[in-house]
Amino acid sequence: MSKYGPTRNELWFRIYVSVAGLLLMIGGILYRGLPAGPVMIETIGIASAFFGGTLIWTLRKLMRKDYSDAP
Repeated sequence: MSKYGPTRNELWFRIYVSVAGLLLMIGGILYRGLPAGPVMIETIGIASAFFGGTLIWTLRKLMRKDYSDAP
């Protein structure tokens, strides 16, 4: 357990934000179509890596119970 890490509630908040970000990105792609050009593909890749990586990292911390018990 981490003494100074994020609390369990903060980790759940990160999960909600990550899922919302991924869903908004997917919704935008479905609504507008896959944008052409390397810049938009790179933007989608970075956003996917950020939200997906945060989601996976947060799920791992919750499963390992590696969070602060501070109020």
